[in-house]
Amino acid sequence: QVQLVESGGGLVQAGASLRLSCTASGDITAYGAGWFRQAPGKQREFVANIKRGGGGRYYTHPVRGRFFVSRDDALNTVYLQMNDLMPEDTAIYYCALGSQTTPYGFESEYDYWGQGTQVTVSS
Repeated sequence: QVQLVESGGGLVQAGASLRLSCTASGDITAYGAGWFRQAPGKQREFVANIKRGGGGRYYTHPVRGRFFVSRDDALNTVYLQMNDLMPEDTAIYYCALGSQTTPYGFESEYDYWGQGTQVTVSS
């Protein structure tokens, strides 16, 4: 069982940047990693993911060019760099690990989930 802990969320103004971290309790090299978010009153949605070894990165269209997902397997940590934040990015952000992930971001592909970190962007 792998436990995930997200950090780095907060309250920022539009245009600011944040970097989210997701640290696992064990080795993540065998897993693809994903970031999801859930805005108030909405369903959780896919944001980005990165394949095992970092060979492929995929993003949902609204964040493409502003967000960047990366991983450091030596630290068992996955990152989400978020730039030029907008009020519509306000959500709880979750990281997840899956052994058979695809670019499509289906939640069913992920085996382990963190508890989430709040990101609030004011206008």
